[in-house]
Amino acid sequence: MATEKGDRTYRFATRTVHAGQRPDPTTGAVTVPLYLTSTYRQKGIGESPRYEYSRVHNPTRDALEAALAALEDAAHARVFSSGMAAIQTLFQLLKPGDHVVMGLNVYGGTYRLMEYVFRDWGLQVDYVYPVYPENLAAALRPGETRLVLIETPSNPLLEITDIERSAEMAHRADAWLVVDNTFATPYLQNPLQLGADIVVHSTTKYLNGHSDSLGGVLVYQDPDLDERVRFIQKSAGAILSPFEAWLILRGLRTLAVRMERHQANAMEVARFLEGHGAVKRVYYPGLEHHPGYAIHRQQARGGGGMVSFELEAGVRPDVFSRSLELCIFGESLGGVETLVCHPETMTHASLSPEQRFQLGITSALFRISVGLEDPADICADLEQALERAST
Repeated sequence: MATEKGDRTYRFATRTVHAGQRPDPTTGAVTVPLYLTSTYRQKGIGESPRYEYSRVHNPTRDALEAALAALEDAAHARVFSSGMAAIQTLFQLLKPGDHVVMGLNVYGGTYRLMEYVFRDWGLQVDYVYPVYPENLAAALRPGETRLVLIETPSNPLLEITDIERSAEMAHRADAWLVVDNTFATPYLQNPLQLGADIVVHSTTKYLNGHSDSLGGVLVYQDPDLDERVRFIQKSAGAILSPFEAWLILRGLRTLAVRMERHQANAMEVARFLEGHGAVKRVYYPGLEHHPGYAIHRQQARGGGGMVSFELEAGVRPDVFSRSLELCIFGESLGGVETLVCHPETMTHASLSPEQRFQLGITSALFRISVGLEDPADICADLEQALERAST
């Protein structure tokens, strides 16, 4: 469903509450109903209604797609059963022999999908470290490269890639620029406004925000592209269920207020970790000494809710992970609770040891999705776990 023009005239916080979520015209319900039906009554032969089968269209899913398009100020959004299903659809837009340039610092699952599924399918891929634009420029093959995929801030080291410059280089090669915007969310960063062609989110994370659903979305402006994406969506069937769509719509209503608290808490946690003797290095794009700080300030409106850090030599990672009490040691991110992840054995386990070393992903590295708890309690829990791991 295309974004209604009226949705785009409101400021972001208003859109999170109202875009795609108008009161139900039949009952007046202020919450979008959960349409669990798989099929719909048709009037007669040749009289095709909008809704005929829920793999093709579902009112709850349509409402979510309209909401997500509005939040990225886009014309179109299509949702899928997971973030990886969205990225799979992205790659299925290409044909065997097409060339892809991908940031080596993308999510490990994206790398795994390309290496172990789509290479066999016939895609060619070169991995680059896109923080340095000359790396991207050198990898592009004009006339052959069809897609450039970057993630900024990156997972897990929160590295920053210049979106506008990447878009200019991709377009000179007649390629799409795709930006994974999961960490920043549309509250903090809008890649389409910076020249990107497609934005991808794992809606599982901040957009839902409650660690109780899976989903993914592709967002873009081009109506011809939408026809192709929608065809794959309905034909391959990796659609988002109505219940998952309803949960994500619920989460979107508090996205603006949640992101404010997430990033305020993240800054406090980052400052705490910076001053701790058991911590060797802190990665957070809201800190002035972060290498990508200046570029991030140009293209985003805040540091976000993710912080990564590396333990000093001699501090035991296994003891630290087992000693957490308030913070939850587990994968994923973007929920109301603070989650601590070990990228080497979790999100980036599919990479080789050499690739992890190249990226700076060591056994001493942890990633924190800073939640909505009182920041003093988060820091106190990290303090006691670091103390136990240091003795």
